[in-house]
Amino acid sequence: MKPSLRRTLKTTSAATLAAGLLAAGAAAASAHVHVDADDPAAGGYTHLTFNVPNESATAKTSKLEVTLPADTPFNSVSVKPVEGWTARVIIAELPKPVTVDGATVTKAPVSVVWTADAAHQIGANEYQSFSISVGVLPDAGTTVTLPATQSYTDGTVVRWDQKTVEGQEEPEHPAPSFVTTAKDSETMAHGAAPAGTAAPAGTAAPSAANAPAAASAVNDGGSTAGWFGLAAGLIGLGTGVTALARTRPTKGN
Repeated sequence: MKPSLRRTLKTTSAATLAAGLLAAGAAAASAHVHVDADDPAAGGYTHLTFNVPNESATAKTSKLEVTLPADTPFNSVSVKPVEGWTARVIIAELPKPVTVDGATVTKAPVSVVWTADAAHQIGANEYQSFSISVGVLPDAGTTVTLPATQSYTDGTVVRWDQKTVEGQEEPEHPAPSFVTTAKDSETMAHGAAPAGTAAPAGTAAPSAANAPAAASAVNDGGSTAGWFGLAAGLIGLGTGVTALARTRPTKGN
């Protein structure tokens, strides 16, 4: 076998492997319902974005329900509109009174439910993002778990509610979660809720600011692994393309 042909075959194999890694990384990154928090500083407000992939080849996702924490409840929840989807914030009595931002809270938002019309359900190989603004966030270092229930048009219901334990294998359906960070300077200096939010009846008025500090997104373990795979695929693809270019003959040879 000629050296140039051997190099070409090796380059083709490398490019194929890179493409495979790229596809695997993208698939892993979108394999779970997960949440991103843009500013998880304790005592403040954050925007939470839930990315919801459709994992069925035959049915569409028609409904999503996210359960909000009852032990560290939010006293303010507002929803970003999504075309073709109706959103409801469910407010109910808490299992027991809790103290939030210095006040006793007996009633709070307990879940958010999104329901699609027939034209906007999430189909095969599609995903949709759902965003809410919430606060006040609990103490730094608190893991805020937000179990999600995904409903399909064929009646299938997938519950993303399994706890992820550090050092152990990720469960099949991990619950979306993020960890609060230390208070930032603006959160400590101000006391107003972000514009467009309102405290529901039975809760204390918000007293911390929506600090516009640098974003800090926290993904679940599955999406983190997916992005590592995606990065590896891109690096391998670049290496393969470079090697292929070197094997091509130049003019005059």
